Order: sequence, then C-alpha cells, then structure tokens
Amino acid sequence: MKEKIKILIKAILAGFMISIGGTIFLSLDNKIIGAGLFSIGLFFIVSRGFNLYTGKVGYIFDNKPKYLIEVLITVIGNFIGTFIIGNLLKFTRIYSAINEKAISMSNIKINDSIPSILVLSILCGMLMYLAVDNYKNAKDSIGQNISIFIAVIVFILCSFEHSIANMYYFSVASTWSIKMILYLLLMILGNGIGGVIIPLCNKVVKK
Repeated sequence: MKEKIKILIKAILAGFMISIGGTIFLSLDNKIIGAGLFSIGLFFIVSRGFNLYTGKVGYIFDNKPKYLIEVLITVIGNFIGTFIIGNLLKFTRIYSAINEKAISMSNIKINDSIPSILVLSILCGMLMYLAVDNYKNAKDSIGQNISIFIAVIVFILCSFEHSIANMYYFSVASTWSIKMILYLLLMILGNGIGGVIIPLCNKVVKK
C-alpha cells in the first residue's frame, strides 16, 4: 500500500507539471512559443522522476502484469493533479482568459470524429514514448533534453491528442460531460496504443 501511495503522489505531481505547461500554452497567443514552453512540464517530470501515464505506458510489455496497476494508479493520479490545478486557477485573475481559450480547444476536440481522435492520440503516444525513452538512454544531457522539447513541440503543433494535457484543458474549461469523458478515455487508449507500438516493433526486430 505504501508503494502505491508513492506512485499516486508522483502521478499527482506529474499532473501539476502538465497543468503548469498547459497554463503557459493557454496564456500565450504565439502557438510556437507556447509549445516550446509547454515542454517545461515534461522536462521536470522526467528529471524529477514523477509518474506520467504517457511516459510509463510504453513499458507495459517490459514488466510483469502488476505493472498495469502502476499505470492505472498513474492515470488516476494524473487526473487528480490536473483537476486540482484546473480548478484552483478559477480563483486567480488569469482564469477568465485561459478559460475562454480552453473552452474553444475543448469544443474542437469533442466535436471531432472518433477515428480522428484515435489516430491523433496514437501519434502523440508514439512521440511521448520516444521522448521519455530517449531521455532514459541518451548518453549526454543535450540529447536527453532535446528529445523532450522536440517531441512536445511537435505534438502540440501537429494538434496530436495528449490525454493528460486534455484532462487539464477540460478542467479549466469546466465543461465536463459524458461525451467529454468518453473522448478522454479514447485518448487514453490511443496514447497507450501509440506508446507500445515502437517497443513492440523493436522486440520483433531484435528477434
């Protein structure tokens, strides 16, 4: 139980970091600069060892079945973290501005088609796996950090769907609905599929 609590706390902290990155993005009109600064969230997550779903799901087939529980706890913790920050911001002077942009973004997402959301989520999952795995295996700090920033900038500029970032946007928008929850679950699934594609292909190639 103690270990599960640690996993949850680290996941909540990751949700905080993604929320900070998301707040930067919502606060800026320049999408390129916003995408670059959003990367700070993932940078602190990997450098501090926090638990982010899109950073952990790619390693499901490298671990024992109980790892799935860790991934599930991570998703829950990420949601708690993003939900807390998204709602705390309601008490700040910046909320009206970021709320308006979050609502616009959320409407675009939930009015998209299911195949579109799934494909965009899969592609995001692939990028997030590469970012985290490169960070773990790069031999120098430059290679580690570049992979983080490039992956985040690309997924944002391509409008790929990151389930945890969307948890934050939906929380700031305050427009939760059954459809939004179902779309979020689809994004989580898509990120998971994308996260395991490359490691599974690597296993086949190495055989």
